[in-house]
Amino acid sequence: KPAVVSFHFGLPPDAVIAQLKHAGIRLLASATNLDEAAAAVEAGVDAIVAQGIEAGGHRGIFDTTSRDERLGTFALTRLLASEFDLPVIAAGGIMDGAGIAAALALGAQAAQMGTAFVACPETSIDDAYRSALLSDAARSTTFTSAISGRLARSIVNRFTALGEDPQAPQTPSYPITYDAGKALNAAAKAKGEFGYGAQWAGQAAPLARSMPAGELIAQLERETRESIERLQSVWN
Repeated sequence: KPAVVSFHFGLPPDAVIAQLKHAGIRLLASATNLDEAAAAVEAGVDAIVAQGIEAGGHRGIFDTTSRDERLGTFALTRLLASEFDLPVIAAGGIMDGAGIAAALALGAQAAQMGTAFVACPETSIDDAYRSALLSDAARSTTFTSAISGRLARSIVNRFTALGEDPQAPQTPSYPITYDAGKALNAAAKAKGEFGYGAQWAGQAAPLARSMPAGELIAQLERETRESIERLQSVWN
């Protein structure tokens, strides 16, 4: 059994949460605002992932018909750390030890990092995605629902441009669009076109580094310690 299960796009039924907790599994849930975090706390999760607007990949908002407050990672982290007793895990735009130290200073117990690890050689991304992430293309990210049917932050590419076309048809719901998008990407790659992939990336993607994951973990630990020491020297 997994040690941890993390929920995105909302929460499963209470019975599912009860079964997972009975099995001794730790539960996390993404929240993009205070109301979502409150729902997660009431459901009985063990920690809240504060997903800021800077984050790459799918936006974890519970209700796609409601207003998205688009809170940044640091503002959201501080709000949740001040409001709830549960551990808060900061997520979105954190790429190095300085970002981790800042999240900890704001009350987070940990940082969750996605884009920072995408360029590691252990990942299964294709060469086009890797090249885009490690190039100037990473400077431009945008939200799109064209790729999967749910709002997600991606590097700007031909697929995101297709979704922004004023003549684009209405996007079907998730995951129907995602299945179609994967088929489109496969067909395009077969023709030598690599601009239709789901090249998820956060706003700080230009800070991505290509190194083995174990080395990156060690580097992040060193950077975090150094950043905390610098902060302590300023405070003293």
